[in-house]
Amino acid sequence: MTDKKSERDLSDRKFYPADQEAEFEKIFPHQTPQTAHPAYKLAYQDTDFLLRDELRPVRFQLELLKPEMLLDEAGVGSTLVVYGSARIPPPESAETAMAGAQDLPEDERRVVENLVKKSKYYTEAYKLAKIASEKSIIEDGKRQFVVCSGGGPSIMEAANKGASDSGAESIGLNIILPHEQAPNQYVTPYLSLNFHYFALRKMHFLLRARAVAVFPGGFGTFDEFFELLTLIQTGKMKPMPILLFGKEFWTRVIDFDALADEGTISRRDLELFRWCETAEEAWEHISAFYELER
Repeated sequence: MTDKKSERDLSDRKFYPADQEAEFEKIFPHQTPQTAHPAYKLAYQDTDFLLRDELRPVRFQLELLKPEMLLDEAGVGSTLVVYGSARIPPPESAETAMAGAQDLPEDERRVVENLVKKSKYYTEAYKLAKIASEKSIIEDGKRQFVVCSGGGPSIMEAANKGASDSGAESIGLNIILPHEQAPNQYVTPYLSLNFHYFALRKMHFLLRARAVAVFPGGFGTFDEFFELLTLIQTGKMKPMPILLFGKEFWTRVIDFDALADEGTISRRDLELFRWCETAEEAWEHISAFYELER
């Protein structure tokens, strides 16, 4: 029954909220051929309708809007984004990985050895996230440099774990994949977000980013890193600290100097990122860039 006093309230909305109106149909449980047909469903409650190809633009909008609203409601002002491999083992698993590789063919054993060598970057990602989280920087009532990862294992897990161990919340931007992909246990549950579209996920990585740490990784890391470089190189984004960890790895897999020598990028473009090997070095650069208290 309608509250007569609320009807006279000048500040009260006159339209029912969508969730309340959706409950009205339950008042009349009698089913007819018309009400039982999918065509009768409210559009926003009709999953089959929302998943049609023609609704892709709407799904794009929803996937842009939902994380933006949740992060804003959580008081997240800016983020420290961590990119990196999902395959590098944590240091405590290195010995087990090496032991399991002893009977493998030489080329497969060498791959395991290479991954184990990079386990130090798990530690550095953990330490960087912990340093940033312990600073607890608040500006304009918003939390700054909140740790944000892809929400998965390895380097991503290290970042979320570093924040968690410092008592801070952190963000995980997961994505639905054909094979199993679940958030690591250190992501703050209400900041654990899931995506269908890579493009929207990458946009949310950068919308609040004020610094990005890039660790050794594969195609996904390359994609995220080069898109970030392109956005800043072309002036679509303002410059920010881009900390590239693992010079030995990156200069082996990408010849940055050759790109400049060939003229396909400017020599100045190599200044868009900064080489790092330790978390302390990375945070020092972030602090200098934003003139933060050391």
